Amino acid sequence: MHKTDDLDIYWLALRLVPGLGPRRAVPLIQRYRSPQAVFRASASELMGEGLPGGIAQSIASGCTFDDASEQARLMRKSGAALVTCLDPRYPERLRELYDPPLLLFALGRVELMDDVLVAIVGTRRPSAYGVAAAERVSTDLALQGAVIVSGMARGIDTVAHRGALSAGGDTIAVFGSGVDHIYPAENRKLASEIAEKGLILSEFPMGNPGHPQNFPIRNRIVSGLSAGVVIVEGAQYSGSAITARLAMDQGREVFAVPGNITSKMSWGPNLLIKQGAHLVQSAEDVINGLPLPDRQALATKRGPAPAGSSDDHGPSLRDVLGPQAPVGAEILRYLRVDEGTPLDDMVEKLDGPDSPDIISILFQLEMLGLVRQLPGKKFVKVWGESSWAEPASHLSATPS
Repeated sequence: MHKTDDLDIYWLALRLVPGLGPRRAVPLIQRYRSPQAVFRASASELMGEGLPGGIAQSIASGCTFDDASEQARLMRKSGAALVTCLDPRYPERLRELYDPPLLLFALGRVELMDDVLVAIVGTRRPSAYGVAAAERVSTDLALQGAVIVSGMARGIDTVAHRGALSAGGDTIAVFGSGVDHIYPAENRKLASEIAEKGLILSEFPMGNPGHPQNFPIRNRIVSGLSAGVVIVEGAQYSGSAITARLAMDQGREVFAVPGNITSKMSWGPNLLIKQGAHLVQSAEDVINGLPLPDRQALATKRGPAPAGSSDDHGPSLRDVLGPQAPVGAEILRYLRVDEGTPLDDMVEKLDGPDSPDIISILFQLEMLGLVRQLPGKKFVKVWGESSWAEPASHLSATPS
């Protein structure tokens, strides 16, 4: 467990000075070379450096050290570590920002920040298509060695983190709250898994709740850490659109998964594509659009090819389902990735097997990760698994 030392106390005290944001704090550290030196300076000296009188007096008085000690206690309790702007582990891409965070609270594998990072963000209320797209892209990118970055919000963020973990890959969650304050609450299990296998980051103090104004601030770190940012569904003025604009301002590559032109959730990514963002149909589109050093770094990594690729030699549907494989194949051909199909419709269309057999096949397909069940006994096909669909003729009709 990380032990908070005296130096951390100084960093924490500086972070907690009211009104001292990153745009003032980081240049101050660059001028004085250490937080201890900042606190040794007089109020008049600090004002000479351009600080407002109230902020300079707060620093000179040392009024934040008690709160810093409490922060240190909370860090010890959770096992969190500090990564400061002078720490060699601090990501170089963050140093390039106009307002880089003074420090980051970190829970998990800090070394992941040195890897090739790709952000995937989107709406909190995704369609079945958006979920399928985010899952496929995050899984395939993770399989090829990229670390998936997102904000662990409901919807696309959560899908992106889970996709990376399901592939045995790495993921970083950037919180809009303290690293010990899980938001949304239903992601507690996911947060625990990320803390164990990946990394949780935040520039907000321990115990800090997820105030709405925190999330745009958080988004600049999501994009700032990453070589590229992938947008999967989002309205024109959504949080994901804000992240895309931040990424453009930061000089990051921006990618977007195209969507249905009749859906408001497609306005954001479709507009980005019109404005020059890379159109994403597969993880390869993302990798090919990354800066050359990041592509070269990924090329040196070895891992399994994405499911459904030409290098995928896994079991066939017949190996798994046996004599029921033709029906399973037709179910996969019939299901869509962008719209749920009711179970009753499938039972009606199938010619031969009875309802219990169909339910059994659907269950097996779901266990294989080829099908997902939605509320209301509706099913969607997981994107990219068409290679499992072997020819058969057990449906009396095909979807329009």
